Formats: sequence, C-alpha cells, structure tokens
Amino acid sequence: QVQLVESGGGLVQAGGSLRLSCAASGRTFSGYAMGWFRQNPGKEREFVASINGNGGWTYYTDSVKGRFTISRDNAKNTVYLQMNSLKPEDTAVYYCAAAKTYYSGRQFSEYAYWGQGTQVTVSS
Repeated sequence: QVQLVESGGGLVQAGGSLRLSCAASGRTFSGYAMGWFRQNPGKEREFVASINGNGGWTYYTDSVKGRFTISRDNAKNTVYLQMNSLKPEDTAVYYCAAAKTYYSGRQFSEYAYWGQGTQVTVSS
C-alpha cells in the first residue's frame, strides 16, 4: 500500500510563495509519475501539475504555468510543488497523487493513490 503525506500548506498573502511537499512510501518511487490536484468545497477536484518518474517531463494546467513548478527528489521519495506569485484563486486544499504508470496527465483515473490534502489559503 502506498502512503502519501503532504506538508507545507498555510496562509500567505497574494504575490507570496509556498512550497508543498509530498513524502511517499510503499513502492518504488522513481517508477511512477506523481501529480498535484486541488479542490475547493462544492467544486470538482482539478488537476494542477504532474511529473514523470525521473523528473524529466512535466505538465501543468494553464492557470499555473509560469508560476508553479513541480519537481521530485527520488532519493528522498518526495515530490514538491513550488508556488510563486500566488493569487486568491489558488486557495484550495492541495492533494498529492501517485500515478499508475511512468507518465501521467490530468485524468483522475491515471492515479492510484491520494494523500490527505493540505490547505493553502491566499489572502488578497
């Protein structure tokens, strides 16, 4: 069983930065893609970014391109989401997800395991 534990959320002013971390355990980390999603109450969970197994390929939703960076450290079994130039509309619970394969995109069905989420709140 894969376990994912997110950390790094919090309250930040608009224009500020946060770095989310997700520590994984339970399978060979480098063999699978990882992703970040976010969700607000009453809304669907939406894709934010994904990264392939060796970190050489990344994919972002349009609204975060140029502001967010996904990365991974396979030696530490950890994936990160660096969030810069944060906006109030980035406020959400952010979830880490472990994919079923080496590459992954924006579809929920591509992911097998999910973390518990970490709250990010951006004040205006």
